[in-house]
Amino acid sequence: MACKKKVCVITGAAGGIGIEVTRKFLENGYHVVMLDLKEECIKKKIHDNNLENEDLSYYAVNITDEESVKKVIAEIEEELGEIDALVNTAGICGKYDMTTNYSFKNFKQVYEVNVFGTFLMIQNVLPIMCKQKKGAIVNFGSCSGMRGYTLEVGYGSSKWAVIGMTENIASEYGKYGIRVNSVSPGWVNTEMMKQTLNDYSDLEKENTESSVVYGAIERPAEPKEIADAVYYLCSDNASYITGTNLVVDGGKTII
Repeated sequence: MACKKKVCVITGAAGGIGIEVTRKFLENGYHVVMLDLKEECIKKKIHDNNLENEDLSYYAVNITDEESVKKVIAEIEEELGEIDALVNTAGICGKYDMTTNYSFKNFKQVYEVNVFGTFLMIQNVLPIMCKQKKGAIVNFGSCSGMRGYTLEVGYGSSKWAVIGMTENIASEYGKYGIRVNSVSPGWVNTEMMKQTLNDYSDLEKENTESSVVYGAIERPAEPKEIADAVYYLCSDNASYITGTNLVVDGGKTII
């Protein structure tokens, strides 16, 4: 059954940024499909953030599992008829450490979520968007994927890969009316940021909560500010933008 509203699918939707992206698209009249690993977590975040809405649906899915992704995208298409926007916020940092101490298991896990999961979502949504001859995809890079930082061989390099993948796919699918962009935040005021700073502190490095360099604006972003950038890239106001990495880092990469 076709949905009368535009449909946005969001991975990692129960996370700090994902929940604000969900709110932003709901406020702008979309039907939003939240995807995350655990159903209980999604339900709790919906309740805690007062997002109960007839235009909100959700699925528990492991985006690193190819068959699970195929199944959930097929169900969404059958239920709603189209997918106008895909936002891949799902991502993990993994453990931070020097390369010689960085476990291959940890490295693979970071890539499975950040790179392979993003790829699987895009690969399975693209045929739907091609049939529609329209669609917008926003992936999540990071300023860590734009320059080299110590302790980030896993996370940083995975985000380089996402930014590159974004450009590759944008070049292939523009002729089908599909735009593909990425957003690269710096520090964002979420639980992930707090965990990262704790990890850094444990390693006795510079980026502790009291000494971290946020950027020229001298504070972390709020998740809503990242959600605003994501929505812009999916909106008609960005109709001629594709293959772009929008840096939303408060000036972190210029200082």
